Formats: sequence, C-alpha cells, structure tokens
Amino acid sequence: MPPRNQSYSSIEESSSLLDESHHHHAQKKMELKSASSVSDYGDASLWKRRTSFVAIAAALALVGKNILQYALDKSSSLKPIGPYRLVEAQEGHKFFSFYDFYDGPDSIGSAGYNMYVSEEKAVELDIAKVITETDPLSGDPVDFVHMSSAPTKKGPRDSIRLEGRRRFDHGLFILDVRHQPDGCGVWPAFWLTDEAAWPRNGEVDILEGVNGQTAAKTALHTSDKCDMYAHVSPWSMTGDWEWVTGIPNQYTGEPDFKSAKPADNCWVMAQHQWANEGCTAVHDRNDTLGAPVNDNGGGVYALEWDPENKAIKSWVFSPVQDMPENLIDAIDTAGLEDESKRVMPNPHSWGTPYAFFAIGEETGCSADHFKNMRIVFNLAFCGTVSGNRFTRECPALAKIVNKEGINDPVQTCNAYVESDPEALDEAYWKIRGVFVYERELRKPKKDLTEKN
Repeated sequence: MPPRNQSYSSIEESSSLLDESHHHHAQKKMELKSASSVSDYGDASLWKRRTSFVAIAAALALVGKNILQYALDKSSSLKPIGPYRLVEAQEGHKFFSFYDFYDGPDSIGSAGYNMYVSEEKAVELDIAKVITETDPLSGDPVDFVHMSSAPTKKGPRDSIRLEGRRRFDHGLFILDVRHQPDGCGVWPAFWLTDEAAWPRNGEVDILEGVNGQTAAKTALHTSDKCDMYAHVSPWSMTGDWEWVTGIPNQYTGEPDFKSAKPADNCWVMAQHQWANEGCTAVHDRNDTLGAPVNDNGGGVYALEWDPENKAIKSWVFSPVQDMPENLIDAIDTAGLEDESKRVMPNPHSWGTPYAFFAIGEETGCSADHFKNMRIVFNLAFCGTVSGNRFTRECPALAKIVNKEGINDPVQTCNAYVESDPEALDEAYWKIRGVFVYERELRKPKKDLTEKN
C-alpha cells in the first residue's frame, strides 16, 4: 500500500540527503552573515560582550552535547530483548483515541477512487462508530469498532484512513478482526509505515486484500539492499514467496510469461519484480483473508517485528477458536487495569509463522531499513492495484458495467463503484481490538559478561 502524498524514484534517498546538506550549509551561511553584520549596530564594546556571550553559550552547548551523548551511549547498552509488555490496548470507545483521521484524497501511488474524511464527517456519515454486540464466541456483550464508506454524488466514495499517533522501532502487533472489507473493487489494508521517509524507513503490510483475494500476504517495502534471497530457510515459514511473472522484457517490452521468480527482494525498485512489489510472503492456506475469514467469524492477524532476534514474522488464526491458548489469554486480559493479571504473549508457543523475513546483522537486510513506523488502517477502492486488476479478477462484473466497451480497467472499476452495488455493503471493518506489545529493555548477557 503506497503511503499518501509520496512518490519514489531510485535517487530519492540521495536527493533527500543532499537537500538536508544544502539546508544545513545555507543555515550556516546565514549565521555567519548575521555575525559579520553585528558591527553595523554599534560600538566595539557591545560587539565584545556579544561575542563573549556567544563563546560561553557555545561552550555550554558543547558540554551539554557531550553529556547527552554519554547518556545515549549508556542507554544504548539496553536492548529490547526481555519479555513482552503491553503498550497499547486499542479497544471499544478508546479505539479512535489512538489515531488521527486523515482528511483528503488518496495518495498518487494508490490513486484510490475515494476521499478520506475527518472524524467529524465520518461520525456524521455513520461510517465510524462503536457498537455493543454479543460476542458469539463468549456470549458476552463486547464493544466492536465499525468502519465503512459511503457513496457520493460525485462518484468517489467517502472512506476512512486512520494514522496511529505512536511511532515504533519494534513490536508485536495483534489485530482481532471479526469482519474485514471484501469484494471486487475493494482494497483494505492494515499496515505500518513512515510516510515522510518512505521507503527509507520501510513499510510492512500486515493485512491487505484486493478484489476478494482469499490468501493472506505479508509484504515489506524498503530502500535498496534488503534482500531475502538465501537468508530465509524453507522450514522457517509455512507459506511461500509470491512468484512474479509477466514482467515486460527490457528490450522488446513484451510481457515474459515463460519465466518466473520469487518476490524475495524488498527494494521497491528491485529488478525483475513489479514496481513497489517488495518481498511478499503468501499463506499456504486459501481461506486466510476476505470472505472465508468473515464466514468463519473473523480471525487474528499477528506480526512480530523483532530486530534483536533478526526476524519479522506473521501468523493468521482463523477461525479465532484456532488461536493458541497463550494468544487467547493475552487478548482476553489485555484490557485489565491490574497489570499483574495480564497474560503476556509468547510467539514461540504459536507454531511456525506463515511468513518469515530475515533482518538485522548477518542477513541480507539491515535492521535500520525499518524504523519510526506507525499503524495505518485504510479502506480504498479501485486505484492502481484493485482498479488495474479489476477486469482480470472480476470479469463478470466488468462485462456488466462496461457496456460501452471501454478498454480501461480502472475506469471500469470506478463505474462499478459509482453504481453503489449491494456487494459494497461487505466493505466494512468490524474490529474487536488492536493490541501492541514491546519487549522490555535489558542489557545483553554479553555486555554483562564483559563487565564481570
């Protein structure tokens, strides 16, 4: 899912670094010019007092900087290697307080046929709300978060994009969703990103469906030099890499369907992969996304981003009764005020993940490819992915809508959305909660051994 207001070229990183450098030098020149013009304001004694003050301030700043650096060096010996601790339990009426509503059009990269609206308008349209319902699993009343969309006279649907207020550099992210948007022309996503520094700070797609897909995928999108090839063993995950074919020949421009390769390079401009495809792992079961999950009463999607243990892993549990006992207990107790009664998740007891990505030292992808990311929920329609694939993946609907024989899949998808079919009633989120954990900071045993 491309971030909003962000496009990318292969020279983006170097350009942004040059811009920062130019800004720094320009700022220094302005400071020097300002200092040289002091003499225009009065006598030499005033100038001396000012320069003395500047010298003292500079000395204090240098001392402060050294103290700060020392503190940072000391704290850097602490690593997130301890047991998990809850940092956010996004449930019920508190759910929306963890997010900002983005108000505006979809990004150029996604180009969805929708307009994201403010919280005020979303409530007015009744497309963002919390409803108390009986949980079919427990029989108890539970507050469920509902998010959907609404048709407009102009054509593009009013929809919702939530952007998390907290930033993360690691963590365990658990989504308990009882219904997810599904159907042709529908493009929902639950993901992590840092739009302002994309793709330099990475992107992780935890749940993303297009045109009624039924197999879950986890995808990473990064800057250069993040490759899974020869770093992920087959037995480390139950799923497989998505296979790429049909890439246009670089000489003839003709699609090449005779060869195929795994999408295991996370760089958004990787050769022999589609632009911004990234590295994508696909679940081994074909009932882990969309309609099959909804029919089973929902599912739990869990992603562990653990750079100290050199991995990003994904699990899907659907129906939710299939969850391991530890995960059930962790979700059930996450909202308790008494921390001592909360059960902490232990991914080691959950079985083999369907997706595994090697990151960190001695891998093909350094851990700094992923940092400062936040959670994003959004519901898009058509656009660069769902729209471009609409006629191929929803041929029956495309034939009905495209009566004029327009040879444009995106326009055909847009026409379908404009018709406001009953099928789009299935394009809604029903969320039990999102639970975020981080490992406790501790000193590595190696550091303790060296000091002893």
